Amino acid sequence: MSQATFLNRQALHLRPDPTRVIVRPFKPATEPRDLNPTDKLRANHIVNRVLALEPEAVATQLADVLDNFEGRHRNLLETFEARADEMEEALASHGTFSKAQRQLIGAYFLSEYSFEASALFNPSIVPHPDQSGSPKGGVRFILSLRAIGEGHVSSLTFRTGIIAKDGSVIVDPTARLASMPRICHRVAEPDGERVELIFKPEEDLTERVIFPVTESQSNGIEDARFVEFKDDNRKTYYATYTAYSGRAIRSELIETSDFISFRLAPLRGAAARNKGMALFPRKIGGKFAMIARQDNENLYLIYSDDLYTWEGGQAVLKPEFPWEFVQIGNCGSPIELDEGWLLLTHGVGPVRKYSIGAALLDKNDPAKVLARSPEPLLRPEPTEREGYVPNVVYTCGAMRHNDQVILPYAVSDTFSNFATIKIAELMEAMR
Repeated sequence: MSQATFLNRQALHLRPDPTRVIVRPFKPATEPRDLNPTDKLRANHIVNRVLALEPEAVATQLADVLDNFEGRHRNLLETFEARADEMEEALASHGTFSKAQRQLIGAYFLSEYSFEASALFNPSIVPHPDQSGSPKGGVRFILSLRAIGEGHVSSLTFRTGIIAKDGSVIVDPTARLASMPRICHRVAEPDGERVELIFKPEEDLTERVIFPVTESQSNGIEDARFVEFKDDNRKTYYATYTAYSGRAIRSELIETSDFISFRLAPLRGAAARNKGMALFPRKIGGKFAMIARQDNENLYLIYSDDLYTWEGGQAVLKPEFPWEFVQIGNCGSPIELDEGWLLLTHGVGPVRKYSIGAALLDKNDPAKVLARSPEPLLRPEPTEREGYVPNVVYTCGAMRHNDQVILPYAVSDTFSNFATIKIAELMEAMR
């Protein structure tokens, strides 16, 4: 099977940009390098030093901070005050503060973080909820990407663009600034925290960064698999992702309808204890359905009446060909075609080389495998083998457009690119 007959790589390299930064809380007592127990007093010491400054000195220092950082972030004074509000309980013991003192204290307890300094990879793609301005025969899209910065902390960032009628892809320029959402609701539950996040509508979508906000996510929000889910006449965007605490992983779910407000919640059940779950874009037989890897080797089909609880499942795909002998996994949500469900998979072969393949599942009973690709559709080319993790091509989700599949994919866990696949020729090659 020659990939040149139905797969075309595009030269749209999306590379990490270390100049894009967010501000996140700085917590002196929990910094890894601060091993001395007396460092727990550092926060109080910082506050006391600010309070000891004369009012003129406070104003001068605050003006200097604004002059130094104003062009790098939106509404810095508002951000400083919000950080002081988060510390209200700790500040209460110090008496009263002027507005300028609170703002300056807030600045001392923030730090810049270059969220995509190291990598920008593992993309997934969905149609944009707002199709105004899309070209005739084309479609606007949203691309989600996993970004990695200092300390190998993963967050979620976005790009937008247009797919033309012929399948050619244009990615919009990225906003220079970046911002984090406001946490508008947080609920602690036995299985973990549910949180609701909201961005400001005036912020460009490419500015929005979903950074870890719960304990289970503290070391990363990894590999979001977005899908446009249709239930009757309602469209909702869901994404399963891996929450990594630094010690354990688990699957969690993002829900949004507009990419402005987001709800993040843990998934329950034995089937949600591993990574790599992918939701079908609609119910099957009245039930939600997932493709997941429960045993680090095979792919399982799971049904549930509850979107947040996943138990059991049956193995439907096992390593069969040499390029996937180590393990297989899904590469995003199944894509509905006339012929069945197209499931992109990844296979791990010799020297842990990751390649992308495909399987075709029956539309009414996805446990029935109709066809598989005996060879990879996409494997690392010589120019795609070097990076943070060599010899890897990987995706977290593609989408159909007319007679093609638009496939964003990551290269060696470092940067991302696009390919297009002709559906008819792929079906023929799989047979």
